[in-house]
Amino acid sequence: MDWLKKILGQITTLWGKWSMVQRLILVGIGVAVIGGLLALFSVSSTPTMVPVIDAPIRDEAARDRIVARINEEGVRTQVTPEGLIQVPDGTTARRLRSLLIREDLIPSGTDPWAIFDRDRWTITDFERNVNLRRAITQMVTDHVKALDEVDDANVTIVTPERTLFSSEQNPVSASVTIFPRPGSDIIQNRKKIEGIQKILKFAVEGLKDENIVITDQAGLVLNDFTGMAALDRIKLIEQENKLIQTLEAKYRALVLSALQQTFGSDRVRDLNIKIDMDMSRKTTERELYSPITIRPRTPGLAYDDSELRDSVTISETISATKWQGTGYNPEGPAGVEGQTSPAFKDMSNLYGQMSQETRTHNEVINTEKSQEERSPQINRVTVSVNIDGIWKRKHDEKGNPVTLDDGSIERDYAPVPPEQLRSAQLLIQNAVGYNSARGDSVTVQNIPFDRTEQFKAEDGAYFRQKQMQTTVVIFLIGVVILLLSFIIFRAISREMERRKRLAEEERAKREQAIREGALIQAEEEGVDVSISVEERSRMELQETVANMAKEHPEDVAQLIRTWLLEE
Repeated sequence: MDWLKKILGQITTLWGKWSMVQRLILVGIGVAVIGGLLALFSVSSTPTMVPVIDAPIRDEAARDRIVARINEEGVRTQVTPEGLIQVPDGTTARRLRSLLIREDLIPSGTDPWAIFDRDRWTITDFERNVNLRRAITQMVTDHVKALDEVDDANVTIVTPERTLFSSEQNPVSASVTIFPRPGSDIIQNRKKIEGIQKILKFAVEGLKDENIVITDQAGLVLNDFTGMAALDRIKLIEQENKLIQTLEAKYRALVLSALQQTFGSDRVRDLNIKIDMDMSRKTTERELYSPITIRPRTPGLAYDDSELRDSVTISETISATKWQGTGYNPEGPAGVEGQTSPAFKDMSNLYGQMSQETRTHNEVINTEKSQEERSPQINRVTVSVNIDGIWKRKHDEKGNPVTLDDGSIERDYAPVPPEQLRSAQLLIQNAVGYNSARGDSVTVQNIPFDRTEQFKAEDGAYFRQKQMQTTVVIFLIGVVILLLSFIIFRAISREMERRKRLAEEERAKREQAIREGALIQAEEEGVDVSISVEERSRMELQETVANMAKEHPEDVAQLIRTWLLEE
């Protein structure tokens, strides 16, 4: 710590001795050093972008497709002004190169060597060739290993020496052994194996499919596609059947929905439809001859005034031959064969006349040639549907359902009228595109459904409902009787209480009259009558009530009415 204090003391002393200019220069140098260090750190921390394809891509559409496909993989991309597509690191670049090659996204005309970033310089031709083969092999191996489905890979490329004659030249060959990752389907996926083949063909000049062998770790050849023809045929048949099933389900849902909306979902439960399709590819050529229109029909005219001709004469040639006189034709000196043609020899030494005329017409007609290709094509459509009638319960004169001996409810069945069946058949024919020429068939039947279990459940629910209604009625009657009994009992009780109260009031009035008479008699006789405390209180209360009744008659009347209502 002493040396640190000593150094700080020396710096403080020097700082005090320096002038202001020296101090500013030192501060400027420190700021410049710190700024340079920060710039160095920022530049060194900037991520280095690696091009996916070393050659610039000038075609904007192809570049956009590549960038869109890379973005689907969740990788950040950057496009330079020159057209280079860059990604963050080399491993990602190798993986994306393999993906682009497998999906044929490398633009045509791109140098196949540009995707392999490898310096190819040497001193001698031998070393150059050795380094070239080694670089190509290592780069192809890196690309195959960069695939998500491959855990490891071994690549061997054999490039024979060039010979003078092409017939003696051995072909370039390559073998690849891949180790799939657990859970990968690369062994069964033909498209991914073909992607590896494309990587090899893109990297090695002159390499053909027949000279490439791709195997797994067990030695099973994966790119022997000739033996996969049967598997491809099975997959194709599965896809064709899936197409037919999708079309059948579409028609079934369409027709069934229309019928159920018309007749009800319970009366139309299912619909059977079968579509026979021809999946083979057919090309039809047709040549159509039609008349030539000399004058078209006048628009708005009630009748057709057009003029048509089967053909139009383009050119005509007429030649005429006339002959008259003897048929003698000299043949020259004796012993010399003449130059007369056999036709004239037959007329030799004959007399007569002949007239011959030859006329040649060159006619032109309307000819239309067309060629169409069909695949797939519907050969036949068959539809069958069953529509149930209407079941109704039988009722007696009172409106109650008629019950059979077994306890079930009797029902009547009303079948579907024939005109409704024909209308439904016409509806189905129009929905599926009925064509009698190809043998389509639409059948609509009216066969009663088996509703035994349904009727049994409905009858059980009906009888349970009737039983519940009867129970409710009996319960309500009992409640009514109970209420009436309570009301009668209450009325009788009140009447008995009223009579008892009237009797008590009458007795009290008599007793009061007797007491008042006794008091009056005692007063008249001058007898000093002593009144008990209870009697005095009762008299005072009666006097108070009488006074209140006189002063507030409305309140007293309301109180009496309340007492009466409570009683």
